[in-house]
Amino acid sequence: MPFIDIKKQLNIIERGTVEIVPREELIVKLTNSNKTGTPLRVKLGCDPTRPDLHLGHSVILRKMRQFQDLGHHAILIIGDFTAMIGDPSGANKTRPALTRQEVIANGKSYFEQASKILDPDKTEIVYNSEWLSPMNFQDVITLASHYTVARMIERDDFSKRYHNNDPISLHEFLYPLAQGQDSVHLKSDIELGGIDQKFNLLVGRHLQREFGQSQQICLMMPLLVGTDGTQKMSKSYNNYIGIDDKPEEMYGKALSIPDALIYPYFELLTDISQEELSGLKDVIKQEPRNTKHKLAWTLTKMYHGAEKANEARAHFEKTIVNKEVPDDMPEFEFDSDRPHRILDLMKSTGFTSSNSEGRRLVTQGGVSLDGEKITDPQFELAPNAGKTMVLKVGKRKFGKLIFP
Repeated sequence: MPFIDIKKQLNIIERGTVEIVPREELIVKLTNSNKTGTPLRVKLGCDPTRPDLHLGHSVILRKMRQFQDLGHHAILIIGDFTAMIGDPSGANKTRPALTRQEVIANGKSYFEQASKILDPDKTEIVYNSEWLSPMNFQDVITLASHYTVARMIERDDFSKRYHNNDPISLHEFLYPLAQGQDSVHLKSDIELGGIDQKFNLLVGRHLQREFGQSQQICLMMPLLVGTDGTQKMSKSYNNYIGIDDKPEEMYGKALSIPDALIYPYFELLTDISQEELSGLKDVIKQEPRNTKHKLAWTLTKMYHGAEKANEARAHFEKTIVNKEVPDDMPEFEFDSDRPHRILDLMKSTGFTSSNSEGRRLVTQGGVSLDGEKITDPQFELAPNAGKTMVLKVGKRKFGKLIFP
């Protein structure tokens, strides 16, 4: 297929990026691609450590989709082998390794959710166990000979742990080498990653040179700040907007972000035009509330459609602005012949994922039964045969509790 003008491609590719190493080589690759009509091979590796994706993950997935729309070849690597090693990137200790069964299940879920962003028909899916598992001990030693310990210790998280006398296991050195071997095997032209993956991406570039290949371009995206406005988006921090969140949840969470995040969310998470984006900062200053509603509606529409986005807006107006109870809340039935702890009720309904999250919400005043706030995490509901109650958790979760 014919490619669009290189300058136009660069405008799309560079939007929202933190760093491109090296930019001049990217221009050369795009130029050669245009001349030969050969799509560039764009690689994105994902270690399926969690089965659920949030909008922080979408930042890089959307960049890959842009490459697809420009006519280039997208390769999504499910890191089923590397996930069983554990990567300490962005942390001061290694992530726990996963079992084979966990990796397979998470990888399947990852692609199903990623397909809401990527064009699945134009995405090549590969598993790096295909080429990493057959490597024998001699192959691993040979691969390790292409990188020095001194260079490895330059990695920020390794350096901190080394100077703090914290342990660093030898297998952790193998993780970036394994990821770099992915680039060698796939002969990637471009590798995408978060800025926290810079070291690993550069190792891939180094190994390609060592094996006589054309070196990949490393394109790095920012780590999306979560809804709390301070830490990166993560389920661990409970500051995330899930790709699979219900429409009203997605809408409400988007409205909860601080005003300072409206612009970067529009830039990184939506298809707003560059022209509209250029004047957005002034609009935010003048109308932050309306602009945030536009963002919430846009995000909800992207993942659920315009009809659901409109319903989410109406749900917000009814339950938050007018403080009404929704008509279509889910119903949950509980035994009426025994007491129930408030923490157990919240967890059983799925409104909280753990007792610690439930305690936090109760102590913060975010839980009520029939409009009465529950302030004691040890609160226990007495047997209530034949009674129905409304449980509210946070600002947007409502459930009808039925005790037959």
